[in-house]
Amino acid sequence: MSPPDLTLSRALLDALGEAIGQTTGSPTRIETAKPIGGGSISRTLLVEAGQRPFFVKLNEASNAPMFAAEVDGLAALAACAALRVPRVVGQGTSDGQAWLILEYLPLRPLRERADGISAGRALAQLHRITGDRHGWPRDNFIGRTPQPNAAQRTWPLFFARQRLLPQIELAKRRGHAGRLIDDGLRLAERLPALFLSHDPPPSLLHGDLWSGNVASDDSGRLAVFDPAVYHGDREADLAMTELFGGFPDSFYAAYRDAWPLADGYEQRKTLYNLYHVLNHLNLFGRGYLREAERMTSRLLAELSG
Repeated sequence: MSPPDLTLSRALLDALGEAIGQTTGSPTRIETAKPIGGGSISRTLLVEAGQRPFFVKLNEASNAPMFAAEVDGLAALAACAALRVPRVVGQGTSDGQAWLILEYLPLRPLRERADGISAGRALAQLHRITGDRHGWPRDNFIGRTPQPNAAQRTWPLFFARQRLLPQIELAKRRGHAGRLIDDGLRLAERLPALFLSHDPPPSLLHGDLWSGNVASDDSGRLAVFDPAVYHGDREADLAMTELFGGFPDSFYAAYRDAWPLADGYEQRKTLYNLYHVLNHLNLFGRGYLREAERMTSRLLAELSG
């Protein structure tokens, strides 16, 4: 038996073991705790207890609300039977650390054609789950950035007020000025003009659907994690899958076969991905500034055309 990672305090190890024991129904001690890939915001560990593996996230205790929001999002996604969602084992704080224990899932990237087909069909099924309004009952996070989700009267108003404007205001507080801020405010004001012929239902969205947050499980089913859920235009999820790549062509073909996209998607894709580029600007700095300015200018030009 390998000793636990000695950088973890005894109090933290005991708290993790107790939480796992409550799930398994028997007293449990952590047998091993090893770093594992799977997170850039939180420290991630593969923990073994009672000869069973678990996936553990750790962060500062002040970031416990991020894990609470993640638990809420995972529960929402689990309502879709077509998805594999890691089961939440426990969540809490101990010794200055916030922690989240999840079921460990053996996963592989979406590389095979069959995996892409399964994933596209599963995502369409998720999007068939709809709510009464665009938004979500609680605020959550997109990466480390707070994501407000209060419902608005229409989808364009929601996206302007709860997505674009908070990011533009954050960029302003980060010291950005001039063209990005001015154009961003103009775009938010004129946003309804992009939706004159598009009135999407409030689909359940993953909300942070890039290739690092999806995989295939050992049965070939789409596994999803690290959500930023809300009810919104399903195209917002599809758009993000294209922002950083990593999804096979079979994924898009299967999704469109299950639920074709409406005319004008390419224009709306730019708008939806602008939100994530702005968030990356605010999280990681000026390397994303030109792309954010380019996308904003392009949308304004299309509105004026």
